Amino acid sequence: MEGIKNIIFDLGAVILNIDYQATQKAFENLGISDGNEFYSKQKQDTLFDELETGKIDEAEFVKRIQAHANQPLQYNEIIDAWNAIILDFPLRRLQILQQLQLHFNIFLLSNTNEIHEREFNKRLQSTCGYPSLAVFFDKIYLSHRVGLRKPDPAIFEKVLKDNHLQAHETLFIDDSLQHIESAAKLGIQTIHMKDGMTMEENIFKAKSN
Repeated sequence: MEGIKNIIFDLGAVILNIDYQATQKAFENLGISDGNEFYSKQKQDTLFDELETGKIDEAEFVKRIQAHANQPLQYNEIIDAWNAIILDFPLRRLQILQQLQLHFNIFLLSNTNEIHEREFNKRLQSTCGYPSLAVFFDKIYLSHRVGLRKPDPAIFEKVLKDNHLQAHETLFIDDSLQHIESAAKLGIQTIHMKDGMTMEENIFKAKSN
């Protein structure tokens, strides 16, 4: 952390526990037989990119999922399947963010969408009473709100420019290698959260007495 003044966090699999396979399985249960091809961590249908950059809204998303399925689907069935990916906010990670706020400028940069934002805010409020993640960060960048998504270099450049950050003084933490590589090309310091790693056990672990 020497020389680091700013930290940019990804959300899913870094702060928020998620399960891609839960949504894949839920889609398959709704008659979308190619769930793994349709949506996964590595690749996804352009439909999801459009949702995550705000090019389509929730209603259009549901309509297109209904068209893709092999059986009639209710609106809420699709929303529930899409939200199956979202699990919980471990309280220790939120405490770590509060501690880091005392020493660093911290930001959230997430590829997400209006449906998931509503759902993870509900999970957050049930965990700690806060209705939004804004209390934990200097500024939040959600892809569907800014119209850009990782790994597009433009979204990293926007965070740096908006907040007058120097790339070499900035650390980016994400679980996706392609996002890490994109940030690194701009001179941003990076930590790749590989499978099994957690903030509390591998990066910001408390020193033992």
